[in-house]
Parts: sequence; C-alpha cells; structure tokens
Amino acid sequence: MKPIITASACASESAGPRPPVLLDVRWRLGGPHGRADYEAGHLPGAVFVDLDQDLASPAGDGGRHPLPDPEVFGAAMRRAGVGQDTPVVVYDGGQGWAAARAWWLLRWAGHRDVRVLDGGLAAWTGDLSTDVPHPAEGDFRPKPGALPTLDADSAAAFARSGLLLDARAAERYRGDVEPIDRVGGHIPGAVSAPTDENTGPDGRYLPAEQLAARFAGLGAEAGAEGVGVYCGSGVSGAHQVLALEIAGLTGILYPGSWSEWSADPSRPVATGPEPQ
Repeated sequence: MKPIITASACASESAGPRPPVLLDVRWRLGGPHGRADYEAGHLPGAVFVDLDQDLASPAGDGGRHPLPDPEVFGAAMRRAGVGQDTPVVVYDGGQGWAAARAWWLLRWAGHRDVRVLDGGLAAWTGDLSTDVPHPAEGDFRPKPGALPTLDADSAAAFARSGLLLDARAAERYRGDVEPIDRVGGHIPGAVSAPTDENTGPDGRYLPAEQLAARFAGLGAEAGAEGVGVYCGSGVSGAHQVLALEIAGLTGILYPGSWSEWSADPSRPVATGPEPQ
C-alpha cells in the first residue's frame, strides 16, 4: 500500500462503504498548535490531533518531541475513532511534517493501514466543515516497535558505516544558525538532505522515480539495510522516512534527533557543508 493518498481518492473513499478515519494534525513549528485552524474549517468528519500532546511526550532528556507513552498515544487514537483494522488518513496544513509524524507513529505502533493526504489541506478542493465530530471509540492498541528506530549511539554508527541523512535545513546542518537547540551543526558523518527537497512547489511528494534518484545521489543503495534519518526533534525526519518509502527504500528514524544529540555536551558536533 502506498503511504500517500490524493485528495480525490480520499474524497472518494470517504464517500464509500469503508470510509477512513480522518485525522487533522495541523501544527506550527515554534507556535501554537492548530486547534484554532481546525475549528475554522476542516475535512468533513476529521478529528483534531495535537502533535505536542498526543504524538509526543513532554520535552526532556529524549529531545523536544520524544516518543509518546504508548498508553497516552493509544487513548488519543481510540478517542479519534481509530480501530485496529480501520483505514486512517492523516493531513496537516500542507507542509507535511506533522502528518508524516502521525503516519510514522501509527506505523511504529503497529497500524497497517495509514496514509498521508498528499499536499495536505491545501490540496483539498471539496467543502470544509466546522462541525466537531464525536466518533465512536476505536479499539486500536499500540504495539510499539513495528518500525525500527535509532538511538544516539546507533545513529552515530550509521553515520560511520552506513548512511545517515540530516533532514533539517542546510543552514542548520552547517551550523550557520541554530534557532532552537543548544548548538548548531550536525552529527559527524551525516549527509545533508533537507526535507523540503522531497516535494514540489505544491507541497506534494515528488514521483517515486525522482525521489529514488535524489536518494541515490545522496548515497542510498537499493537493498541496503536501511537509511538512518534525523532532524531537529523527530518530526520532519518522519517526512523523510515517508519519502524514502515512496522511493522503495527503508528509512530508520532517530526520534530524539538533534535536540537530544546536541543537549549532551559530550557528543561530538561537526560544522560546515561536509559530513565530517
């Protein structure tokens, strides 16, 4: 199953006999969550999910968006109507990061039928609703570990002996600026691969063959054990993992990402445009 769905296909499935659960995951980096945007208009039947509250644990030693407690995450998904076997479509405002985080978490927690609305709300041409639905409680029970993850040590190992992609903007990778975390730069050996190069001007993912060519140019090899991915706090990195899946590759997320790595002064930091 493809990890993305077009707006037209989503509309068709929503009107069909087995409609997907729709999750609105609008979120703004460094700003308030998207509840106000949701209340102003959302896909009919969509339930709002708060990235900071439902899709992450409180910031701490594990970074700014550590993996959520499975019980907390599971309860949020059940309140939204997610069942073990119900199809799920997640969307955000169009950047795709928050929706990809929800997609990755559901996959990591064992859900097998979840897709991202390609292009997000901006791609939707149908009517919007201000009605807040109250779906019947779902029966989804997370089983964490269905997707592999990296910790700081295994991310460092990937950078040395495999391929570790840094999904942040190039200027943060180089260490020119660091607006959020303790120090700028990157994990030594990591390759710069900004997430915004996965999509076109309309915010939709590039075709699979273009993504495959992009990642091949960065050093990804078909059939390899996987490509490590990190970002600032495990949000935009999920977008990179999804892009890798579209390209036919396996991405392995480091959830703690730079916010965890850089918080430890004992860990090395590289700066400049080159991996080392």
